[in-house]
Amino acid sequence: MQGNWKKMTGNVKAKWGELTDDEIAEVDGDREALEGKIQAKYGKTKEEAKKEVDDFVNAN
Repeated sequence: MQGNWKKMTGNVKAKWGELTDDEIAEVDGDREALEGKIQAKYGKTKEEAKKEVDDFVNAN
């Protein structure tokens, strides 16, 4: 994910629109950090966030 992070940021914004540009910059391609931000913003469980990120990475 880190290698393609710059290209993926637009898709991340589209999928998780509540994440701010600063939060996306903080993640900087770190999968666990992205999962944590999704959990915090959307009230998801760790497993739900992990599955969403899995699905997102597989689609991109």
